Order: sequence, then C-alpha cells, then structure tokens
Amino acid sequence: MKTLLFPGQGSQKIGMGLDFYNNFKIVKDIFSEADQTLNFKLSKIILEGPNDELVLTQNTQPAIMTVSYSIFKVLENEFGLKSDKFNFFVGHSLGEYSALVCARSLTFKDALFLLRERGLSMQNAVPVGKGAMLAVLGKDIIEVKKLITEIKSREVLEIANDNAPGQIIISGTINAINEIQSLLKVKKIKSIKLPVSAPFHCSLMKKASIEMSDKIKSIEFKPLTNQIVSNVNALPQNDPNKIKELLIEQIFSTVKWRESIEFINKQGTETFIELGPGKVLSGMTKRIARNVKIINIETLRDLESFKNEF
Repeated sequence: MKTLLFPGQGSQKIGMGLDFYNNFKIVKDIFSEADQTLNFKLSKIILEGPNDELVLTQNTQPAIMTVSYSIFKVLENEFGLKSDKFNFFVGHSLGEYSALVCARSLTFKDALFLLRERGLSMQNAVPVGKGAMLAVLGKDIIEVKKLITEIKSREVLEIANDNAPGQIIISGTINAINEIQSLLKVKKIKSIKLPVSAPFHCSLMKKASIEMSDKIKSIEFKPLTNQIVSNVNALPQNDPNKIKELLIEQIFSTVKWRESIEFINKQGTETFIELGPGKVLSGMTKRIARNVKIINIETLRDLESFKNEF
C-alpha cells in the first residue's frame, strides 16, 4: 500500500514547480486559475518572488497547495496515477487542504479561498512580535511537556507540532518562548527559534479558528473515497462534516504528525510519496517509519526517477 503526503508551511521557495509549469499546459492552467480566483498574481509570487511576499502566511498557504495540486494533476493526467492505489492522503497543517483537493473532497477554487482566508486570520490573530515558535531537538513530546511545566511564566506555551522523534515544535508568547529557550540552553538541549510571523497551532490561534468557522462550514466538502488522516487526532476521516470540524480545530491544535505516520504505517503502508516543494515530510517520515520506501516529487527529474510508482 501507498500513502500520499502533502507539505505545509516552511517548505516554500521561489521557483517551486517551475519545471512543471514550463513543461505542462495543465500546470499553467492551474496557476492561471489561482490568479483569477484570488484576483492577484499568485503565480508570479510563486515563480519569481520576491521572497518577502512569498513568506507572507496568506500567500504561502495557497501557494504551496497550488504547487502540490499541480504535481498531482501531472501525475494523474500524464502518468496515469490512480487514486485507488493509495490507502491514505495526509497533509501537514495547510497540507490537509492539498490532500482534500487531490482526494476530490474540496474544489481547488474553494481551497484557495479558504487558505487565503486562513492565512490572513492566523496572521492577524496575534500582533507581530508578540508570539514565536521554537523547535526543540533531541527530545520526545513527553520530555518537552515536562520542560514546559518548569517554566514560571503563566503565558501561553504549548506543543504546536509533534513532528518526529527528536523534533518537537512549541508555540506561545514571545516571553514564554524566550524563557524556555534560556532553560534549554542551561540544560544543554538544542533549540532553534523558527522564522515565522505568528505562533501557530496553539490556543493563541483560537481567534483565527472562530473567524474561519463559518467560512469552512459554508463550503461544500464531498465524501471521500480515499481517507484523510487528520492532524488533530491522527485518525482516518472521510465524513465531510467531521472533516470540517477538525479543520476548524486544527488551527489551534497540535499537529500530530508522528502519531499520524505511525498509524498509517501500522495499516500496511509500504511507500510514502511526498508531492510538493522540499523534503521536510520525507525526512520526518523516515525517522518515524522504519523499513518503508520514501519518495519526494518536487521536480521533473524526481518524476522521471519514480514514474513507475504510479
């Protein structure tokens, strides 16, 4: 069995999807549809930058989804990809929207709208400079939760992403993040402050979740043939109403990537294929699921190397 993976924020880079854009009319059409739907040149930001535009959350989210979906459609139309070959579609944070589009639950246009609005809501939920995110390396989630309890600050400090063994992301106010970073330094635990503009996937995002609730509920989601594994509970979902509820909750909840991959692996997945920019999910998945094949498709060269997989 095989599972498709769809990357989230942090994987973006200027020029992502360029060789697919230059070689396949369907990709040009998808990029054009994105521009028309959003009423600005998202395609230019994806292909040419500038980087300070691309990294804006409200641009990054629809941009990554557009590239992942473009690669999926090339595989489907040009290389005969059959969805029934895959037991699960799973995405990291915004990647869940890419997964839902490729699984035909959500239209591309509706996903563009939701991700643009999601990005704006998440960016505006906390004033710039008031929140931050920190990667804690070499510790598991239980150890990091214990470290959080040692912080004297009563400000928000929570697990944002349980990405893989030895890679936990925490999110909260800047004061709480600075305090735990100092504690980690004393304990000689490596940490890296992330270059993000807001503290995602923590209770500080509840305002964004409330803003997105009616927008998500207003969109039609069709029942899925392929199951989505939710970031919120690391369990398979195919009911549209439940998926909507989980997408609303996902905005302020921990991304349970490690648990999701562990669950999928136990269901018999032998090959994981990441579609989109970067190799972040491939790297994390390799640390979670042993003795499986992991493939990343972000360029035409990758496609030629692995086209027999489809």
